[in-house]
Amino acid sequence: MNFRFTGKQKTLALGVYPAVSLAKARKRRDEARELLAEGIDPGKAKRDDKQAKIAAAAFTFETVARTWLGKTAANRAESTQEKNTAWLERNIFPFIGSMPISDIKPKDVLAALSKIEARGAIESAHKIKQICGQVFRFGVATGLAERDVTADLRGALSAVPKAHYAAITEPKQAGELMRSIHAYTGHPYAVAALKLSPLLFVRPGELRSAVWMEIDLDAAEWRIPGEKMKMKIDHLVPLSTQAVEILRDMQAMTGHGKYVFPSIRTGERCMSENTVNAALRSMGYSKEVMTGHGFRAMARTIMDEVLGERIDLIEHQLAHAVKDPNGRAYNRTAHLPARREMMQRWSNYLDKLRMGADVLSLRAAN
Repeated sequence: MNFRFTGKQKTLALGVYPAVSLAKARKRRDEARELLAEGIDPGKAKRDDKQAKIAAAAFTFETVARTWLGKTAANRAESTQEKNTAWLERNIFPFIGSMPISDIKPKDVLAALSKIEARGAIESAHKIKQICGQVFRFGVATGLAERDVTADLRGALSAVPKAHYAAITEPKQAGELMRSIHAYTGHPYAVAALKLSPLLFVRPGELRSAVWMEIDLDAAEWRIPGEKMKMKIDHLVPLSTQAVEILRDMQAMTGHGKYVFPSIRTGERCMSENTVNAALRSMGYSKEVMTGHGFRAMARTIMDEVLGERIDLIEHQLAHAVKDPNGRAYNRTAHLPARREMMQRWSNYLDKLRMGADVLSLRAAN
């Protein structure tokens, strides 16, 4: 097609026959004339479109996802960063990682997520869908994607089954568990983490990612920064004398590094998320009986129903949202002396259970 633009004679190639039919050539000619009528050079528009497609092909989902992971790393705990990266590498990149992010359709993401769902990992499928959505939204913000296609997948995955973490909440069984823990002869790091789990009853991810800079053994305090916490608020854990003793033993082994519980393979990462649960399994406690997270329920139930501790102190120590009488959230040091005494009483009680002292059953519900 010959045309003039800004006084210059130009030629636009519409395609090669027979790959481009006469009808298709006429359609492209008409589109070019519409551009000319709007004062746009159809030749330049064609070149720009070609360059845009080449650029889009270079920005694959994996490329954009890794850029997003790097730019947002400071917003999440290191252990979460590692988990999110591993999830994408194992479950998403093999299927849509090489596709230009602008070309990906909802069905492409769903196909990858359905494979996770088929393994029975329904909760993981939902979490990975959320991560993909964040990648797409980053792509939209940077002009690499038109929209977050995961928004179209609402209701496409099975609902996450409601389940509570298995936990031992009867004092007698808790005493048996404590004896099993103190008889456990696994790796020293796992032994220490296992012993601290019932004493501190923090979330498993918070325990395994603990760093020495957060812990003051002389003051008997562990200050967990908000970015590691589920509620994103700084949390203070008073350390009983039993907990301090365990941590001093660990300091002799790992105090020269960053993590209290480093990976056995490399000190650059913290302990695996499966370590405590694997230790419980090796001790004969199935996942239907006790989990690492279950130490929280064990502490909450027994401290409330057997020891009669104040429920607001227990909830505060569990890092749950607790409001003062005026509806304001307590700060991390609220009721610290009382919480310190409560944590020491709890450690002493666990020692008594372990040594076979008389125990009280849970109070019957009114």
